[in-house]
Amino acid sequence: DVQLQASGGGLVQAGGSLRLSCAASGFSSEGYAIGWYRQGPGPERMGVACIGSSDGDIYYTDSVKGRFTISSDFAKNTVTLQMNSLKPEDSGVYYCAAAPFPSSQAAQYGDWGQGTLVTVSS
Repeated sequence: DVQLQASGGGLVQAGGSLRLSCAASGFSSEGYAIGWYRQGPGPERMGVACIGSSDGDIYYTDSVKGRFTISSDFAKNTVTLQMNSLKPEDSGVYYCAAAPFPSSQAAQYGDWGQGTLVTVSS
């Protein structure tokens, strides 16, 4: 079974930085993707960034481009999300999730880790 564990959340002032990590294990195939999703006050989770293990394809949602960087060490099954210039609207619970290929669609991600809370104060 695929297992994902996110860590690195916390409280930071606007303009600050946080680094989230996702430790993944249990993949039965070499090709997969890890995505980061944020859940704010509403019920929906918004895709933030994702990266594929096969080709290194990377996607960012528009609101984080130029501020967030996703990187991976797939040999260690670890994906990192470096978040700089944080804004209050970046606050939420961040989840890492696994899919067979990079996608911005949450429905493609069948395995989810527990979330890590990010709070950005103004």
